[in-house]
Amino acid sequence: KFKDDFKKRLYGWVLKLIKAIESMPNNKTSEIITKQLLRSGTSVLANYVEASSASSKKDFINFFNYSLKSANESKMWISLLMDTKNGNAEDLNALLKELIELSNIVASSIITLKNKNKI
Repeated sequence: KFKDDFKKRLYGWVLKLIKAIESMPNNKTSEIITKQLLRSGTSVLANYVEASSASSKKDFINFFNYSLKSANESKMWISLLMDTKNGNAEDLNALLKELIELSNIVASSIITLKNKNKI
């Protein structure tokens, strides 16, 4: 149940991200940063989903690690958009807040998975 709910939450975050990106101002800075953000942001979800078909526990953990790395990259891009005043500050702040929560859950899952493998 938690896995499905979390995947839906990630999916919903990506949809909000896409909507925010679509509403960005049309300038060079915004264009370059949002392309990078779209890649890293969708990768958070894609790697989480890919973990479900991992061939081993190590592979499973690796996909979670990739998802977390993509989340961390996305936080940086969102912060840059906010600091350069590109996009709606309220929307970007909400995206960043949710992404921090999502990445904390992924990071906690990685720690739990690694500890289970030590037993």
